[in-house]
Amino acid sequence: METGRHHGKVPAMDTNEIRAAISLLLTEMEEQPEDMHEAHLKLLELLDQLRATGADLPQDLIDLERRMATEVEGVSPDKT
Repeated sequence: METGRHHGKVPAMDTNEIRAAISLLLTEMEEQPEDMHEAHLKLLELLDQLRATGADLPQDLIDLERRMATEVEGVSPDKT
């Protein structure tokens, strides 16, 4: 049953669950670097969920997302 808040992607998680999912994703990125596009999309999704909790995003994750946008997706992120 879908609530509409997360558009059927993943159930809403609390801050600790999101941080654990990000940690797991980082490990997967090290082990499976050939799937960086999918990892980037997942990171974006998790960062959006973390933002939705009102938590501040760690600068290292912001920097990682920007690097991935540039290196994986070929997009220059807005630095403003």
